Amino acid sequence: MIKKFIDKLLGKPAAAPKKTSPLGKRVEVTAEVHGINPDLLDERAVKVVKTLTDAGFEAYIVGGAVRDLLLNMRPKDFDVATNATPEQVKGLFRRAFIIGRRFRIVHVVYGRGREHEVIEVSTFRALPTESEAIAGNEKTGKAELDGKHHAVDASGRVLRDNVWGPQIEDAARRDYTVNAMYYDPQRQLVVDYHGGLADAKAKLLRMIGDPETRYREDPVRIIRAVRFAAKLGFTLEPKTLAPVKASSALLANVPASRLFDEMIKLLQTGHSLASIAQLKKLGLGRGVFAMLDAMLTETGDLHEGIRGNFVRQAFEDTDRRVQEGRGVSPSFMLACMLWHEVLDRWTKIRNGGEPPVPALAQAIDAVFDARIGDISGRGKLAADMREIWMMQTRFERRTGSGVFSLIEQPRYRAGFDFLRLRADVGEIDPALADWWEDFALGSDDDRQALLADARATQQKQPRVVRAPRPEAPAGEETEPAADDAPAKKRRRRRRKPGGGEGAAAPATAAE
Repeated sequence: MIKKFIDKLLGKPAAAPKKTSPLGKRVEVTAEVHGINPDLLDERAVKVVKTLTDAGFEAYIVGGAVRDLLLNMRPKDFDVATNATPEQVKGLFRRAFIIGRRFRIVHVVYGRGREHEVIEVSTFRALPTESEAIAGNEKTGKAELDGKHHAVDASGRVLRDNVWGPQIEDAARRDYTVNAMYYDPQRQLVVDYHGGLADAKAKLLRMIGDPETRYREDPVRIIRAVRFAAKLGFTLEPKTLAPVKASSALLANVPASRLFDEMIKLLQTGHSLASIAQLKKLGLGRGVFAMLDAMLTETGDLHEGIRGNFVRQAFEDTDRRVQEGRGVSPSFMLACMLWHEVLDRWTKIRNGGEPPVPALAQAIDAVFDARIGDISGRGKLAADMREIWMMQTRFERRTGSGVFSLIEQPRYRAGFDFLRLRADVGEIDPALADWWEDFALGSDDDRQALLADARATQQKQPRVVRAPRPEAPAGEETEPAADDAPAKKRRRRRRKPGGGEGAAAPATAAE
């Protein structure tokens, strides 16, 4: 305030608001130059653009979709940017929903159920002329954030960014040059403000503006850099790379749920092993993701032997499925990542005298608390992971009617794929996985023969001698133990010939 007062007395002009990124220069690139194949476009994204332009607004396909199109890749997702406000966008579509607080965007939804598609529509954002700093974060500073359009925390991380502006400023607000291009599918025109087209062809990842400032605004940009480098084979430009290691400490301020989502994206690009190698290369191999720490050595590498081979093969299977365009399940991948920590705890608890099933349940709870915590979406993921792990104890029992009910479980296929993976790396006897595969695919006669063989094998095993129960004090009556109770006759459930849809499919990584 004193400096401003003195400058005013001396007649000095007021300092211009500090821009976080330089404004670029609009360059329009025609189809003859950019070479985007129109066949790679998503017709629903094009429809969103046309609806907005027909209503008198500007609208473009934007960001990573344009980058992938320039690389002759079919984008996984299509985003649209426009000068229409979220409310104006919502009013143009039958099924559109305004979401988000940090960035208010619109989800335009087509289709229903598993086949539905979401086109994300954002409004052009302006470069902030000033930012209001608050003492807390998204949770602790909710009251302070109310009514604010642009706000940052004490470290400079952007908590709100809902100030609308022209396209040239929207481009400067984006992170990397290759993500700051706009494509008009109707005119087949690419709009480039920061040399993104040249960087995409050179496979160079370059930050718009001052990298250190931009990482401070959103530390997740560090993880995005790792993902692009691993997925696309891009190299970080020296100035973009220089502050990465020092800025990684800022990731501790990012909400756990958002960081968790970024980790899932990182490992499901189809280049999971390359992503882990890239994290190590940038000095981020440990201390960024608690779940990765559980499966990596102190140097950020996979373990040697069965433990490392198990994760490596799980990731290779996931990468192959992604590259083939097949679905992958985060719960299966996460179950593989944490399995050996669960196994270590399970073994320790069992050695302490706890029965196998309760011991496994306790081990799972301990690992969840240590590695996942209370994050958005944990409930469904945790339930699926728990079912995959608990199923491993049931696979050990190959007699009785339980085998029929097990193969009818909705998550049986995921549990079996997990069992097969354990067998393939030598953690368990492959004969166990072979037996369950034969049983699931076999006819009724085949299954009866397999059950008879399993009973015969069990009868050959030495009988376990239980320690005698302590005698009750004189005058006290004891109830018969569960083992002494007469066995209840259980009726075996017979499967119809042919089995279910999942049972007839070949063994692959879990969907």
